[in-house]
Amino acid sequence: MDFVKGRISLPPLPVGKRWVLPIFVSSLIFAFLLLTSLNMGMLASLSTLNAALFSPDIDTSTPSPAPSPPLQPPPPPAVIIPRLAYLISGSKGDLDCLWRTLYALYHPRNIYVLHLDLKSPVAERKNLAARVANQSLFSMVGNVHVISKANMVTYRGATMVANTLHACAILLKKSKDWDWFINLSASDYPLVTQDDLLFTFSKLPKNLNFLEHTSVLGWKEEQRAKPLIIDPGLYKKSKSDVFWVSPKRELPNAFKLFTGSAWMVLTREFIEFCIWGWDNLPRTLLMYYTNFLSSPEGYFQTVICNSQEFNSTAVNHDLHYITWDNPPKQHPHILTLNDTAKMIKSNFPFARKFKKNDPVLDKIDAELLRRPKNAVVPGGWCTGMPKCSNISDEGRLDPGPGSQRLAQLMDKLVMFDSFKLDQCK
Repeated sequence: MDFVKGRISLPPLPVGKRWVLPIFVSSLIFAFLLLTSLNMGMLASLSTLNAALFSPDIDTSTPSPAPSPPLQPPPPPAVIIPRLAYLISGSKGDLDCLWRTLYALYHPRNIYVLHLDLKSPVAERKNLAARVANQSLFSMVGNVHVISKANMVTYRGATMVANTLHACAILLKKSKDWDWFINLSASDYPLVTQDDLLFTFSKLPKNLNFLEHTSVLGWKEEQRAKPLIIDPGLYKKSKSDVFWVSPKRELPNAFKLFTGSAWMVLTREFIEFCIWGWDNLPRTLLMYYTNFLSSPEGYFQTVICNSQEFNSTAVNHDLHYITWDNPPKQHPHILTLNDTAKMIKSNFPFARKFKKNDPVLDKIDAELLRRPKNAVVPGGWCTGMPKCSNISDEGRLDPGPGSQRLAQLMDKLVMFDSFKLDQCK
């Protein structure tokens, strides 16, 4: 037999046994890896169990959420102090009365329009404008305005309504940041401070309109509603009384007539309704009342009570203390010191009619308004006492006993639903 040098030949393995060795090695590796993973899992479990059993200081449970803070009640709503818009009007010889009434009514939150009609001399009207311009407080705040182009006003005719609407339009042009309009004459006077009035009105709904009204015309039907009159103030520069024309007219059936007082406290929304006239009612009634005797005592009442939008806002009171004859004449009684107790007891914020510099005005200044001579009424808004030469905070109020009297009046007038029983009836 021949041999081949340097090489050994082995007999070949059978095909079925060729993969036994690799499979055996792979199985050993797999078993090793499986045992290793199981051991690691057991170690982790034991570690957790050990911590739970022997380490009580360590809390492995899910932490509970922190307790919610107790619910706090909502803050009370902020008191919104209103702003008032005044028309103070006068005629010949009323300059000093008007000026005194303005001082008694002044507050920097409010806005004022002053008017001396065309019957007053030019010198008086210029004097009024100069007084406003030279009053340092009024100039600093800029809330007192004088109607420089005076209107002719016949107080029993439609020109008084026209003058009131003119003043309202000026007030809306100067500012829309006011809530109620109040018309007064130079012979009116307040019985409470403006701090008292603003404090009281800050607690009222902003949609209330205060105007005396009734549809029971009585004697006014024959003496005022049916006669046709002409107001010369519509076309003349000189003042003269109204005059009658014929024939008489019947009462209208397109709307219902109401009558009441010429003095009122009206909301800005209602004033805008009368001025802008998005409904035709205010214009229609303005034309009708052009020939109506004493139209200032019926125009606004008839507008508001025939308006579905505003008739539910009418409060049947003019907030004035006035004494009349029965039946009333053109002018009310003149108030004197003898009327002081009744005025205060009425709880009304305004009164009329007063004579120029009557002693009763001095008593009101001293006891009800705390007003120094030749100065505005002090309030929470001012510094530089006693004459309030500077403004500290116009929104700060210092209400006094007058606010308590007004609160009693408002409780009677509007704080109960019973006021609706006397509404536009």
